Amino acid sequence: MNEPCFSALDRHAVLTGANDSFPWFAGAMLALEASEVIRLRLEKFAHGDAACEQEACLMVTEKIVAALQAGAQLLSGASPSAIVGLYRERVAANARRLSADYLVGPQIAVWSGSAAAL
Repeated sequence: MNEPCFSALDRHAVLTGANDSFPWFAGAMLALEASEVIRLRLEKFAHGDAACEQEACLMVTEKIVAALQAGAQLLSGASPSAIVGLYRERVAANARRLSADYLVGPQIAVWSGSAAAL
């Protein structure tokens, strides 16, 4: 009546003694980090300049390459943790690149209570 409910991954881990289930924390962090990259990209797209079109093309290309690499790793026997790690590295690189692009524009520095354009 009150039997525990296991997912297929949990059942596999219990029956084989393996601990290769999905990395839930890393997956949750990937979702949070990806949402920041989405925000940075939407800000860039809102400008509507030539860099916007270039970013859209780069985004699609990166997604296709990342999916092919993840598939190749999966076929070669990589763990889910390694694949999530691959995506987290790519998301972190995009966040660094987009943050650097975002900081190139005009900035305001506050010094002694007064604002001056840099």
